[in-house]
Amino acid sequence: MPTLQSDDENADFRPLLDKIGSILERDVDIDLRLKEICNLLRENIEHYDWVGFYFADAERGELILGPYSGAPTEHVKIRFGEGICGQAADRKHTFIVQDVSKETNYLSCSPDVRSEIVLPIFKNGEVIGELDIDSHRISPFTEQDRKFLGKICGMVSGIL
Repeated sequence: MPTLQSDDENADFRPLLDKIGSILERDVDIDLRLKEICNLLRENIEHYDWVGFYFADAERGELILGPYSGAPTEHVKIRFGEGICGQAADRKHTFIVQDVSKETNYLSCSPDVRSEIVLPIFKNGEVIGELDIDSHRISPFTEQDRKFLGKICGMVSGIL
C-alpha cells in the first residue's frame, strides 16, 4: 500500500490520482463515481478506514451523507458547526484531528475511530460538500494526506 511518507509527496499517489481522474471522466451517475473513489481510497491506503462524501445543503445549514465506503453511520445529516464535519463546513477549512477523544465537539461514528480528516469541497468559493476520512489509528494523518486529498477535492468539484 502506498504511504504518505515519501519525499515526493505525490509520487506514491500519482497512480491513485490517475485512477480517480479516469473514474471522474466516466459518463455514469455521479454517486457511482464517488462511491468508486471511496472504495479505491479505502482499499489502497492503509489508514483510511472510512471514506465518505457529504453534500452541503446551505439553505438548511446541514451536510447530507452521500456515497461512502466503510461501516454504516447514523450521521446521515450533520448541522453546520456540529462535530468535525460541521465545523469544517462552517469555517470553510480542513480539519485534521489526530485524536478524536480529545475533541469536545466530536460526533462518534464508531468506537473504533481514533482520528479524522475532513476537507471541504468548494465551488465558486462556497462549500458544496466534504471528503471525510476516519482512521482507527491515532495520529496517522500528515500534511501529505491533506495535500493529496485536497487534489482529490479539487477534481471532484469539477463534476459537481
